[in-house]
Amino acid sequence: MTDVLILVPARDEHRHGERWAPQLERLAEPLRRHGLSVAVQPWTDPVAADQARLVMPSLAWGYYARQADWFAQLDAFEASGARMVNPPAVLRWNSTKTYLVALAARGAPVVPTHAPDRLTPEAVEAAFDAFGVDEVVVKPQISASSHETIRVRRGGTLDGGPGGPALIQPFLPAVGDEGELSLFYFDGRFSHAVTKVAQPGDFRVQPRFGGKVTEIAPEPEALRAAEMVLEAAGAPLTYARVDLIRGLDHTPQLMELEAIEPDLFLEHAHDGGETFARAVIRAMEQT
Repeated sequence: MTDVLILVPARDEHRHGERWAPQLERLAEPLRRHGLSVAVQPWTDPVAADQARLVMPSLAWGYYARQADWFAQLDAFEASGARMVNPPAVLRWNSTKTYLVALAARGAPVVPTHAPDRLTPEAVEAAFDAFGVDEVVVKPQISASSHETIRVRRGGTLDGGPGGPALIQPFLPAVGDEGELSLFYFDGRFSHAVTKVAQPGDFRVQPRFGGKVTEIAPEPEALRAAEMVLEAAGAPLTYARVDLIRGLDHTPQLMELEAIEPDLFLEHAHDGGETFARAVIRAMEQT
C-alpha cells in the first residue's frame, strides 16, 4: 500500500503538460525524508480504500473546468472510505468561492464580495454602488489560476468573464503595490509566507502571468487576520493557504482560502517542509 497518493491532472488535461512535476517533487521530498512512499494518479481515476494510507488532491489541476466530474469524484472518495486530506466535505465546501460570503458572516475579515447566480450588467452596477468604487474584479464562483477573471470599469464590457455564477469584488490597488500575501498553515500552525505582486498594468499575481514571488515575514495584523479566517472555517485543515490583500480600509482581508490544490511554495519554508510532512503523518496516524 502506498503511504501518500497525490492526485494530479486528468489524463486528457493537456493545458498543463508536465508543469506539475517540479511541484510534485517539492511535496514528495519532505515526505520521503520520513520514509514515506509517494505515488501519483490522475484525479479522475477511481481510488480504492486500500490503495493508499492517505490521498491528497494537491495537484488536481483543472478540476474547476470539470465541475460535475469533480463533485462526483468527491462523492466517490467518501463512499469508498478513502482517507483524504483535506476531507471531501472540506474540499466540496472550498470548491465554490461563495465560502467567502460564509466566512464573512462568521466574522472573518474578507474582501467585500457579491455572489450573483448570473453575471449581468445590473449585478455589476449594484456592486459598484455597494463597494463605492469605479472598478471591480469578476471571476467564476468555481475557478482557479485567474480563469475567466476580468477587471471591469463602470460602463465597461463583461467580455471574457464567467458565463454562469460569479463573484464580484472591488479592484484593490494593493495588488500591484505590496501585492497579495500568502500565509501557509499546516494543522493550523503557521509555517511561512510569501508575497505575490502583479506585473505593472496587470492584476494577476500568479507566477505564470509574470507575478513576482518573494519570501516575507508577515506583520502581526496579517497573522491575526489569517487566524481569524481559519477559526471561522472551523474544520481542521492539514494544509491551507490563506491569501490576504490590503483592502480599501488598509486592513488585511481574505482574497481566498485554498485547501484543495494550492501551491505551498515549500521552497520558501525555512524548515524545508518539515512542518508539512509532520502534518501529513499525523493525518495518516488518525486512520
